[in-house]
Amino acid sequence: MLASMIAALWALPAVAWAQAAKPVYAHFMAGIVSGYTIDDWKTDMAQAKEIGIDGFALNCAPPRVDSYTPRQIANAYEAATQLGFTVFISFDFAYWSTGDTAEITSTIGTYTNHPAQARYNGGALVSTFLGDSMDWNAVKSGLNGKKITVIPMVQDPNSLSHVTNGIDGAFSWYAWPTSGDNAVIKGPITTYWDNKFLQNLGGKPYMAPVSPWFFTHFNSKNWVFICEEQPTIRWQQMLDMKPALVEIVSWNDFGESHYISDEEPHHGDDGSSQWTAGFPHGAWRKLMKPYIAAYKAGASQPKVDSDQLVYWYRPTPKGTPCSADSVGDARGKELLEDLVFVTTLLTRPAQLLVKSGSRQAVTVNAPSGVATYNFTMGIGAQEFSLSRNGNRVIGGKSQKDVVDFCRTFNYNAYVGSF
Repeated sequence: MLASMIAALWALPAVAWAQAAKPVYAHFMAGIVSGYTIDDWKTDMAQAKEIGIDGFALNCAPPRVDSYTPRQIANAYEAATQLGFTVFISFDFAYWSTGDTAEITSTIGTYTNHPAQARYNGGALVSTFLGDSMDWNAVKSGLNGKKITVIPMVQDPNSLSHVTNGIDGAFSWYAWPTSGDNAVIKGPITTYWDNKFLQNLGGKPYMAPVSPWFFTHFNSKNWVFICEEQPTIRWQQMLDMKPALVEIVSWNDFGESHYISDEEPHHGDDGSSQWTAGFPHGAWRKLMKPYIAAYKAGASQPKVDSDQLVYWYRPTPKGTPCSADSVGDARGKELLEDLVFVTTLLTRPAQLLVKSGSRQAVTVNAPSGVATYNFTMGIGAQEFSLSRNGNRVIGGKSQKDVVDFCRTFNYNAYVGSF
């Protein structure tokens, strides 16, 4: 059904599409953009491409769940073609099943040779969320010789030592500090899970996850992972580990607060606007850009071309009581620290000054390159500045104060920059 609805939208060219070296992708939730136009897709893709992201992993449900899936997948491929961007399908097995093999095969086959199709190791890249029991051998045999490279999410890295289901690599969802099964543990994130994947893959490509944050606040899903300085810690791990591919989690998953896109006025709202509206994350892209370039170059440190300051913090101290929250407090919040985080990206050393609310201003000597700091959170306005020889280079007040009252619990990050 999915393939038949979209096959006529473009002529299938016979192309040899070059893959990016050390590709970086971003997980895109196609299920929340039912009304997207091609121009909407191009807006997001242009922002991603500007920082070095090569393509989007299109997380999607089958048409029986989201009737607009065929149209939006087609729009994404067309927009990517126009921009010189790439995309690939990430089948969300919260909705797809092993009983959908024929439809999955048909969908993949429709796009295998599309000019915007992301490729890896000579095949059209395919991925998933969940789906460990999917038989990819059956999919491959149904593609009439069209080559695909299947790098799906795998939940248990130990299973990779004896895999027989036709996968060509693995993608991990362990993008935050956890002991497994969404258990919250003290941060910062380590490479514990990455190492397990690499040890069991036997040389097959590993697509490592990078995510800046995680907070979700639904009745059935209510916790915060301890990510505090993760935006730079995790990227440095990528420079040290040098995985074959990287997937940023995510571009636009507002429900889990790890979006790096702008606020996307045309996306659907599942209720997460309660903790994401007015909480921009786009400044994290400025922080990621030099790390992405360094990863692709095989460098051990990011290179900085202009002075910038990126900051983030939660809107309230973790012990703040909230007056009208029907869901309850988030699991894991007791492990959070009441801190304000700042990353400096400097061409030359400078003095960083941070004043958090009523607390005394603190000054540190920041070196050239990228460095991340934390400061004790204070109630009130948040001020940041960089200076050299007593002259301010950049800085100002954040547009969001830290307050000691709330109606609903919110452990999302407010992210800004100068």
